[in-house]
Amino acid sequence: MAYRHLSDQEMDQSTNKVMAIGGVLMVLMIIVFPLYRLIEPTNRTEARDAQEQSLAQEGESIWGFNCSSCHGTAGEGGVGPALNSKQFLQSASDEQIRTIVSVGVPGSLMSAFSLDFSGPLTSEQIKAVVTYLRSWEDEAPDRPDWRDPTP
Repeated sequence: MAYRHLSDQEMDQSTNKVMAIGGVLMVLMIIVFPLYRLIEPTNRTEARDAQEQSLAQEGESIWGFNCSSCHGTAGEGGVGPALNSKQFLQSASDEQIRTIVSVGVPGSLMSAFSLDFSGPLTSEQIKAVVTYLRSWEDEAPDRPDWRDPTP
């Protein structure tokens, strides 16, 4: 098949057609982008909430197998401190809780739970436990004695 050269008039028509299509696409993007900006924050919030809920559910399961024997089924305390208390949840950051769960507390019964420190949990599982603890925060009881193990 031989290559055919376009005349100047055919080239102008082809160029004008491509430019018109580009102009229409640009106008569509100008119209669609603000609509996207209105809808996207809601989608992100919903996705974040769904992820948090999923992590909390996973954390609840992990809590039941690894933490409840010392801290109680609902974090009310036992051998270990009550973690379902306003005082603990308001004073400890997520990073502090992750560190405590990961490396443990020297000189106490709280051992390390991170795989990095010979524990059974991955960093994602520890994040799930922290998310589960945070799910208690709104309804946590006032327990100034949260550090004292329940007899």
